[in-house]
Amino acid sequence: MPPAVSDPARPTVLVGCGRLGSAIVEGWLTHGPVDPRRLSIVTPSAKPVTDRAGRAGATINPDAEVLVDARAIVLAVKPAKWREAAAGLAGRLAADAVVISVMAGVRAADIRSVLDRPVARLMPTTAVAQGRGVAALWSDDAEASELALALFAPLADVVELPTEDQIDIATAVAGSGPAYVHAFTRAMAEAGVEAGLSPDDAVRLARGAVRSAAAASLDEDLEDLIARIASPGGTTRAGLQAAEEAGLARAAHAAVVAALTRARELSAG
Repeated sequence: MPPAVSDPARPTVLVGCGRLGSAIVEGWLTHGPVDPRRLSIVTPSAKPVTDRAGRAGATINPDAEVLVDARAIVLAVKPAKWREAAAGLAGRLAADAVVISVMAGVRAADIRSVLDRPVARLMPTTAVAQGRGVAALWSDDAEASELALALFAPLADVVELPTEDQIDIATAVAGSGPAYVHAFTRAMAEAGVEAGLSPDDAVRLARGAVRSAAAASLDEDLEDLIARIASPGGTTRAGLQAAEEAGLARAAHAAVVAALTRARELSAG
């Protein structure tokens, strides 16, 4: 069981409600670690999820009094905009407030230098909206880690990392990974069309293959999962060998390295 939020009567404030922020709100509304009546969302524009949250009791664009009382501040703005967002929070947070950043590439020390509060960095996937995400977590503050777990463990498999540098690697693997899977699914569908399937049938079959893979018990060893489908001398083994010879591993490596490089560029900027 995830730890309980230490004081559920105090507000949780989400700053930023883009794609990831919206997914987080969806997850909280559905899976319940945050009472919507204690949720405040800071966003420059209305969205369907903010409308839903408002109907459930959340406050949209709260006044300064809410910030003063907030226990957790979740920063979900674009990395390039974080200093602007933080400037509106500086000097207004409770003495025991914790900042949880879900922004790629922004170092905890930089956030702490502006807001002067403990920081946890957490990088979730957008599947937190369905309570099926994965998230990497790092903090050098035990209380910040505990609060981040309380808010996100009901939505994701939270992997606690020993160093902050590994957050960028986790982002490149898991945070960006779903896009790689979707791109590979598209490529499989395109190959099916070239082989003679209709576009609609090819897409349905390729998507179904991904659903079937996701339905497997991912606690099992990955090699065992592959071997269960790819029998020696069979069609799947032939396809895997061809994909490996065409550079499947090299493509995955290149994608992770490129995403990691960009995350480090954001950190340096």
